[in-house]
Amino acid sequence: MTLDLSRLGAWADLPFFRADLPAVEARLTAETDPVFPPEDRIFAALERTQPDAVKVLVLGQDPYHTPGKADGLAFSIPADFGGPLDSLGNIFKELEADLNEKRHTSDLSDWADQGVLLLNTALSVPQGRAHGHKAIGWTPLIHQILARLDDRPRALLLWGKPAQKLGGRMTNPDHLRIETPHPSPLSAYRGFFGSHPFSRVNAWLQARGETAINWANQEGS
Repeated sequence: MTLDLSRLGAWADLPFFRADLPAVEARLTAETDPVFPPEDRIFAALERTQPDAVKVLVLGQDPYHTPGKADGLAFSIPADFGGPLDSLGNIFKELEADLNEKRHTSDLSDWADQGVLLLNTALSVPQGRAHGHKAIGWTPLIHQILARLDDRPRALLLWGKPAQKLGGRMTNPDHLRIETPHPSPLSAYRGFFGSHPFSRVNAWLQARGETAINWANQEGS
């Protein structure tokens, strides 16, 4: 497997792509199970949201391990998937409760286009094996991304303990940090629901003179 780096833009300067990626590619090539997301979507989050455009960071865990569900953006699901939304469904419930806005499409690419970096902490997963690629070598890349984003204030949505632990690497005192339980059906009721992340992020952005995120559907969708 040789991953296409031509669309990475400014992210391509990270040392990972010279020093660590060949070993990760070798491990992906050796994987005997199908790997998600599709090869051309593994770096979709970085391709879609360049570093200087990032206003909000959402840290996920690893991609969905169900066929057809992972699209390379954390929590995002292709609009034609048709199956259960799980964590994303709970995110939409909180969005409606927070902003009184319904969202009808599970494809979150419009969030990415507005400066929301939807980053998983592992960029691949084997079919049916959650966290199966947790240790194949993605960690240096995640550390380098977080270091790159520590240069100026960002809004950090750190959902769940793994995201909060990684988010601790970002030390800029002016970040907005919203730390809650993960939106998973197993934990959303422990404090994710009622946390108002979307309105809090928008209030913070607007107070800084930045454009709020349109968390609802794109016009016409």
